[in-house]
Amino acid sequence: QVQLVESGGGLVQAGGSLRLSCAASGRTFSRYAMGWFRQAPGKEREFVAAISWTSVTYYTGSLKGRFTISRDNAKNTVYLQMNSLKPEDTADYYCATNSRAYYSGSNYYSRQTYDYWGQGTQVTVSS
Repeated sequence: QVQLVESGGGLVQAGGSLRLSCAASGRTFSRYAMGWFRQAPGKEREFVAAISWTSVTYYTGSLKGRFTISRDNAKNTVYLQMNSLKPEDTADYYCATNSRAYYSGSNYYSRQTYDYWGQGTQVTVSS
């Protein structure tokens, strides 16, 4: 059974940084794409970043340059480094993965690509 556990959220001042982690278990981590989404209060869940099984990265345009996704296959963990945080980055952040090993599609940005989700970790950025 696939399990995803996020950590690293918290309260930070604007301009600060946080690194989120997502520990995966239940299968061979290195074969699967991983993604990060976020959901602010009253808003839809939106794509943040993804990393393919070959470590190609994808970002939503507005966040590229401030956020960096990476993976450590030896630790079965994907990370989201968030720098220069803004109050509008306040949200619950979710880790996700899909059920297709060696995924070679292009639709990393869609929630429908992902089959498994973590419970989320809260990020609050104060002004």
